[in-house]
Amino acid sequence: MDSVFYGSDGTLRNGWKAVLFVVGAGICNGAAATFRMALPWPELAAPWLPAPWFSFAAFLCLTWAFLQYEGRSLGSVGLRLDRRWGREFLLGALAGCGLILLMACPGLLAGSFHLARNPRAGLGRLLAGLWLYLAVAFSEELLFRGYLFQRLERGLGRWPTQVLIAILFAGVHWRNPGMVGATRVWASLNIALAAILLGLCYLRTRSLAMPIGLHLGWNWAQGMVLGFGVSGMASSGWWTPVFHGRAVWLTGGRFGLEASLPCAIVAAAACLALAWSEPDDLLDK
Repeated sequence: MDSVFYGSDGTLRNGWKAVLFVVGAGICNGAAATFRMALPWPELAAPWLPAPWFSFAAFLCLTWAFLQYEGRSLGSVGLRLDRRWGREFLLGALAGCGLILLMACPGLLAGSFHLARNPRAGLGRLLAGLWLYLAVAFSEELLFRGYLFQRLERGLGRWPTQVLIAILFAGVHWRNPGMVGATRVWASLNIALAAILLGLCYLRTRSLAMPIGLHLGWNWAQGMVLGFGVSGMASSGWWTPVFHGRAVWLTGGRFGLEASLPCAIVAAAACLALAWSEPDDLLDK
């Protein structure tokens, strides 16, 4: 018999699973941060095991526990590591880099900034940034496009879930450095659009490979290659953007390209391209 908490099959409703997962994610992430700080060598571990890897481990354990309750494996949530997974990951990473380069072009061509080579950045820094942003991509995509997204989709449908997760994704960036005035408006809009784009990548492939790759390429190209801020977090990349003090809406300024008009246009166009590429699959709910 149906009830507020359980469906006709006797299992917990998807909405309650999502709520419990969010609560569990907060607890597990806090525990992971406490564990990391309790290590006798947190400073030495920082370059090799940055904080997002601890978050990923926490979210992975939590996801596994919820899937065990359902009798499912981690592969069912989009972590089946095979050749297809690798191809989709690489395609996503290349797409993320390409989208960032497209966003940078208008400001560069309009003379709003120029790129100066950073003499302190070498291959080692690029690889360290790659490792850091890989951790960010794995942890955030497992949290936002993994079990939570997928159970909300079952309960609410695709587009209500996309909107809800986009609001949540933008909300967790609300306190990032530089989130003030017009920057907050542009950044919130663009981060929400990025969440929808990442969600479409999952819906198109039913795997976390492409969202993780896209997230990695987007952050790494923006921060470690071009040297822009990444969601307000300062970066020291291969190049450094030198701003000319005008048309900040073309570049996002120190916050990064995510606070710019070109980001909104490019991200929206990518969302439409993905959505319309599979109309029967992506637009029917």
